[in-house]
Amino acid sequence: MNPLYIIGAVLGTLATAFIVAFALMKDKKESIGFERNMKDVDILKRLLKYARPYWKSFLLVVFIMAFTIAADIVLPLIMGDVAETLGVIGFEYKIVLRDALIYFAVLALSLVCTYVQAVILQRTGQKIIASMRQQLFVQIENLSHAQLNAIPVGKLVTRVCNDTNSVSMMFTGILVNLVKNIFLTAGFLVAMFAVNVKLTLIVLCFVPFIVLFTVIFRKFSRKAYRNVKNNMTDINTYLSENLSGIKVTQSFNQEETKNNQFLKKNKTLGKALNQEIFVFGVFRPCVYVLYIFSVIAMLWVGANDTISQVSFAGQVVAYSTIVIFYQYIASFFTPIQNLAEQFNRMQSAFASSEKIFSILDMTPEIVDSEDAIELDEIKGDIEFKDVWFAYIPDEWVLKGVSFKVDAGSTCAFVGATGSGKSTILSLIVRNYDIQKGQILIDGIDVKKIKLASLRRHFGQMLQDVFVFSGTVRSNIVLREESITDEQVEEACKYVNADKFIGKLEHGLDEEVRERGNNFSAGERQLLSFARTVAHKPSVMILDEATANIDTETEVLIQDSLEKMMNIGTMLIVAHRLSTIQHADNIIVLQSGEILEQGTHQQLLRKKGKYFSLYQLQYKKAMLEAGKAI
Repeated sequence: MNPLYIIGAVLGTLATAFIVAFALMKDKKESIGFERNMKDVDILKRLLKYARPYWKSFLLVVFIMAFTIAADIVLPLIMGDVAETLGVIGFEYKIVLRDALIYFAVLALSLVCTYVQAVILQRTGQKIIASMRQQLFVQIENLSHAQLNAIPVGKLVTRVCNDTNSVSMMFTGILVNLVKNIFLTAGFLVAMFAVNVKLTLIVLCFVPFIVLFTVIFRKFSRKAYRNVKNNMTDINTYLSENLSGIKVTQSFNQEETKNNQFLKKNKTLGKALNQEIFVFGVFRPCVYVLYIFSVIAMLWVGANDTISQVSFAGQVVAYSTIVIFYQYIASFFTPIQNLAEQFNRMQSAFASSEKIFSILDMTPEIVDSEDAIELDEIKGDIEFKDVWFAYIPDEWVLKGVSFKVDAGSTCAFVGATGSGKSTILSLIVRNYDIQKGQILIDGIDVKKIKLASLRRHFGQMLQDVFVFSGTVRSNIVLREESITDEQVEEACKYVNADKFIGKLEHGLDEEVRERGNNFSAGERQLLSFARTVAHKPSVMILDEATANIDTETEVLIQDSLEKMMNIGTMLIVAHRLSTIQHADNIIVLQSGEILEQGTHQQLLRKKGKYFSLYQLQYKKAMLEAGKAI
């Protein structure tokens, strides 16, 4: 039986199955989310801007790549020459030895060129990705609090780590190999036509099927890539959130619930990965089948023509021709298969690039105005003029708030949760921008002051103190080289942090684990005080810094507060009224409006909201004291 008939039947069946699958997939194109917001050309243009500074390296790679392409084309010709020599009765071993030496020399040169090319690409690609990753991190740092609150931390981690790694693959291999495989395919085609036209036409009969399979494969693989990336982002986001809150999970005995939730997400990711593997598991064997069929067809036609000595276009198929074509077919199908896979990997890189660009294209909401000024020093006069603010449009948190804080004085804010106390402190340092009114620092609108300059003069001590991994010293200086060890020790002594630091085995060089979990809440708070004092702010912000602190530590903190009140302007938010009794002005807030203000004694005499709060806390303290006795 003529094997060409069998090959035709199998190819027809495969092509029909692929076309049917493609038709079914095409109907669901929109629902599975194939389309992206950015075009491939636009993404490629933006990515090439990152590669532009390294054009010399890429040019060198292209030059080296020319040698490897030439070697791949020449090697089968050398083997064909050897086959032809061996087919001659009484051949000379010197000729075979010469061809063998040439073959291994060309092969060695090709391997060296491939190695050098890979090294250059990896080094260049890593430089490009490092630059992109750095730009992405800086962009995230510049986003406002509102923008950061809208994006899960796990998603940002995925953008900086996973997605940049996907883009790295494009610079380190995909683009260059894509070009290489195109030239290889063209080079092999030219070489095959030069050797034998008829056998080349036989091989080309299989190319339409390769194109068909590749186009269909592209659709399936794009969906598979996208599912994997979306599920990877989902699982990273879940991990980031739940690892941060693992203590809450353990406290409420919810390990099994969280485990089941993670198991579900893990299975979904595994299913997506299996789908990706399945797509490639179908495509590669199909291309291999085409390769086998083309070899069979070539051998069948070539052998018959060799035996019959049939000529075509003035060419006769010799044994050496069959040897050359056997190698050329393998080399011809490999770059075609690689082209398809690299194209889809490039689609994956494009998908990651678009996600990265979605972050880079975000316009920071809090930015310096064009006429923003730099302030070398701040006295500390603060004034709110009819300030209105809402996190969500039309849901006002502050409603026409107006007050003034004199430089060097202490102002405290009191009120129920949600009354706007912490919001006021956030607005002063422009964590958010107000919708109406005006906030003045030393008579200058905060929007007219450069952000870095404004925040440099403020020291913030919050209830939830964030401590970085490193040492006690590094957490105080925050990598600020201008702060000396003497200044660090002086700051620690000033806020009473030296008392617990002196008990540490390594003192200021004691290791601080993630989030400072090897220190108590009070010790972390004292560290934040020392950090603030060491940076010498003009205005200090204290937001519930004494909450959830043990009595012994609270005594140290109260003493520290009294000292820090002499440094400059201090703004305090506290539920414990004992913390703010000595404040120069106490502002009582309710539902985003100022209810009353004055000194501790003045507010008590008014017998208003502050008086009621004081009475409640006084009775609670007496009750607890009675229980203790």
